[in-house]
Amino acid sequence: MIVAEVDGASGPHTWPAAGESSRARQVALAAVEQAPGLARRATHEVLASWRVAHLEERAALLVSELVTNVVRHARTGGSALVLRLEIAGPWLRIEVHDADPRPPRPRTPSRLDGSGFGFVLVEALADKWGVREATMGKAIWVELDTRPDGEAAGGADAVRAG
Repeated sequence: MIVAEVDGASGPHTWPAAGESSRARQVALAAVEQAPGLARRATHEVLASWRVAHLEERAALLVSELVTNVVRHARTGGSALVLRLEIAGPWLRIEVHDADPRPPRPRTPSRLDGSGFGFVLVEALADKWGVREATMGKAIWVELDTRPDGEAAGGADAVRAG
């Protein structure tokens, strides 16, 4: 159910590394049950082609969580989402855009909860993450350090500003 796939580093981006030499891939998907699987597959393919396969599992898990959140929780603006993967400098940025302007409401689930662990997972796996307003709706983003030896970013510090 892929609606469109766009290569290149086009589009307005506000993150600091966006001015550096970059590669980007964008995939538009219907916000349906199959979207997380399609987004994971696209992520694996893109990261392998960019020769950052060491990030594939972590990135695919983050993509799956973010896309699943859109499918489950986004309530306005239609039934589409956009997954954007971009490498600039030592960073891989993953953004999931949806038309719902409401920011996510992370919570700390109890040990017995059957759900609600999404942002706990995001905080544990992402080097940085946040939410930014988009032209229509919002974009939730995560960044991963692409250096295989992990000699950067110093852990999973959540960043709340976009």
